[in-house]
Amino acid sequence: MENPQKMSDIKIKKKDSIWDIIKFMLLAFIIVIPIRMFIAQPFLVNGRSMDPTLKNHDYLIVDELSYHIREPKRGEVIIFRFPGNTKEHFVKRLIGIPGDTIRIIDGTVTVITKDGKRVLLEEPYVKNHSYESLVDIVVPDGQLFVMGDNRSESYDSRMWRFLPRDLATGRALVRLYPFNNIDYLPGQHIYAEINNTNINNN
Repeated sequence: MENPQKMSDIKIKKKDSIWDIIKFMLLAFIIVIPIRMFIAQPFLVNGRSMDPTLKNHDYLIVDELSYHIREPKRGEVIIFRFPGNTKEHFVKRLIGIPGDTIRIIDGTVTVITKDGKRVLLEEPYVKNHSYESLVDIVVPDGQLFVMGDNRSESYDSRMWRFLPRDLATGRALVRLYPFNNIDYLPGQHIYAEINNTNINNN
């Protein structure tokens, strides 16, 4: 006949084991859900508008925290809800911030800041510079100007103009797939420092 005390110990251990599993699941839920909602989200690239920087089916982790504590910066690869249909998410490169004037002439992009300084964008990620010119487009307050790196196949601010700042959900933080191309801040490009000389905006 089995010892009643031993049977009781087994039941207690089983209860403890089940409670440990429940506690682990609750803890995982408490940690993972806020991370997924407010800090980082997975994103699958769909299409060729960011070639060659990002390829179709690249798998990204999106940093959704930074834009809650600072403004987006030129050169960052950002993920946003498309103004024409906020259920869709796009990925493009941030070219202009509020107050910037955008000039595109013969495939060369120049940004004139609101204080009259000029940033000539060096864009080694763009392979085809044969696309339409665009002259003196001023980015309004609360708006952004974005373009895909594959300029000939990108539907971006050149067509639908400005992206409301509050639709920018985050920046590309890590490329996790394909495994042979894992990268931190994929595609982010820091442009040359703004020239010290003011120029005429006209």
